[in-house]
Amino acid sequence: MLYKLGIDLGGTKTEAILLDENLVTIQRKRVPTPQNDYHKILHTISLLTTDILGNIDDYSVGICTPGAISKKTGFIKNSNTQCLIGKPLKEDLENKLNKKISMENDANCFAIAESTMGTAKEFGVVFGVIMGTGVGGGIV
Repeated sequence: MLYKLGIDLGGTKTEAILLDENLVTIQRKRVPTPQNDYHKILHTISLLTTDILGNIDDYSVGICTPGAISKKTGFIKNSNTQCLIGKPLKEDLENKLNKKISMENDANCFAIAESTMGTAKEFGVVFGVIMGTGVGGGIV
């Protein structure tokens, strides 16, 4: 069975959810996001991943993050979590977790999820807005 691990890296909290192949929630955990310390954020995500997975080793990882990911450099830009800016977050997490991951802007992830599996799945155009520690939007 291939499990799915989703991580929402927010400005004040980092949340992980583990889903089975039918998208049923197995476990969910939320911890505070370390403020202004890139390496502590990497460490927090690593610990959260280890904790929520237990002895599961057949899984995929998707991470949503504040800010955009530069297609040219792979670095985070325009993030309200300032310590992420100019950092290769995806590459560093892949190295730390020893796993390929998918990573996208959190507002884009929200809009995609709502347009494909949520309350907006019947609509041709979906615009989603996140208002939390930062503000972002995604359109599908």
